Amino acid sequence: MIKKLNFEDSLKRLEEITQKLEEGGLSLDDSLKLFEEGIRLSRFCEKKLTDVEQKLEILKSTDLPDIQEEIKEEKIEFEEEINKKPEKKKKEKPISKEEDENSLFQL
Repeated sequence: MIKKLNFEDSLKRLEEITQKLEEGGLSLDDSLKLFEEGIRLSRFCEKKLTDVEQKLEILKSTDLPDIQEEIKEEKIEFEEEINKKPEKKKKEKPISKEEDENSLFQL
């Protein structure tokens, strides 16, 4: 039953249970059943509220303008890298046969 309800419906049902228990006139077994349902609903609502509070704390602690600025800077750097003209390779001077033979002996 709790899994099908959202926070608002759970809270409304919890208020109904509280009212019935305060009115009295219920058998001990019925009172106990309602009390147990109320405890489950209360825990469900408390968990939902805790989850929302944690999400809010994360959002409040996240400095969005800084993150957006970092993203913008990375995008600019990326675009500059893409638009960069490839460097021309220097033409290497051809090696003479003599230089080539000498380089073998230098190892």
